[in-house]
Amino acid sequence: MDVQAKARDMLSRRQPGHSLERGFYTDPDIFALDMESIWYRDWLFVTPAAAMPKAGSYVTHKVGPYRVVVVRGADGEIRAFHNTCRHRGSILCKAHQGQVAKLVCPYHQWTYELDGRLLWARDMGSDFDASSHGLGSVHCRTVQGLVYICLAAEAPDFDTFAARIAPYLAVHDLTEAKVAHQSTIVENGNWKLVWENNRECYHCAGNHPDLCRTYPEDPTITGVAPDGTFPPKVESHFQRLEGLGAPSRFHMSDDGQFRIARMPLLDGAESFTLSGKIAVQKRLGQVPVLDAGTLLKFHYPTTWNHFLTDHSITFRVTPISPTETEVQTTWLVHKDAVEGRDYDLENLTVVWEHTNDEDRRVVEDNQQGVLSPAYRPGPYSATHEDGVIQFTDWYCTTLGNRIDPVRLAAE
Repeated sequence: MDVQAKARDMLSRRQPGHSLERGFYTDPDIFALDMESIWYRDWLFVTPAAAMPKAGSYVTHKVGPYRVVVVRGADGEIRAFHNTCRHRGSILCKAHQGQVAKLVCPYHQWTYELDGRLLWARDMGSDFDASSHGLGSVHCRTVQGLVYICLAAEAPDFDTFAARIAPYLAVHDLTEAKVAHQSTIVENGNWKLVWENNRECYHCAGNHPDLCRTYPEDPTITGVAPDGTFPPKVESHFQRLEGLGAPSRFHMSDDGQFRIARMPLLDGAESFTLSGKIAVQKRLGQVPVLDAGTLLKFHYPTTWNHFLTDHSITFRVTPISPTETEVQTTWLVHKDAVEGRDYDLENLTVVWEHTNDEDRRVVEDNQQGVLSPAYRPGPYSATHEDGVIQFTDWYCTTLGNRIDPVRLAAE
């Protein structure tokens, strides 16, 4: 049975409101199909633009076998290229990030401009046309300081997503940010288990003591509210913040791929710290009150985010194998904020450093249990896990809709 037929068969057996069957979390063929049908076709969050503060700043990223370098040009534009030399294919930039004047292949020193044009290649003959050997470009878009790439030959629409989220993000001034800290961990679990864990707080009380000091377990806040209705406290929060010029009201795309809403924290909480008070005195953004909560944004399959009144946090998800997923977390503060004066780094990061490690543990435990032949899909809590239901519905619908085009493209 080919992989598309296998996936159709598994999707046909799916029980609504239940976790997925074992193969979706373990099968190398299904993992490969996920990569081909979702990860190599959709827009993927790769980095905050603040990670590339000046011309020649670059970030590298790997998605499956694809290696990409994202670089800020001399004109200030951020572009993405395949991180492979047009000579014999060597990797150009080996570091995770760095600063260069030009992109120079370390193998034979072919030299590229920051916009991808080939500038110099030694002893290639009089008939060599450098203009035909520029770097292979990758679709790249930036919206309000967040950089996305798409590996597909033809990228899907980005403008609808960008237009919807831009007003929400504008008040957070991410173009005025710098990276205060970044951590990268590998969770020994399937990328869908990482997302399922993120999409609910059913597990929070038993696993996240630091986060629960400020983040509510209330499922009406952590969930997706597909009908757009919220309790009076949340509606009042939306109205108050929007009246102050900070777009807040819940929105989810028709296909369920992204959601954005400004949700309240626990009463009296201002930020994700042990004390509940803001972590950065030189605040990032123009949100006029400290108790505005967190602007929550997710965009499948790569990112969830928290945009607070004093700093912002981005999370990037990248599959490595059927049972390994990289999660990168980046803390952004105002570019003029001074560590030791305006913020203490441990105070800024401790809650999510602990939460990430706790999430790593629960995802890995989940994966180990799913690997057992005794595993059977179990029911989700409609009260606490509506976000998980929404994610798995999106995944199964997306995979199902793309199986036939993937099959035809491979023939």
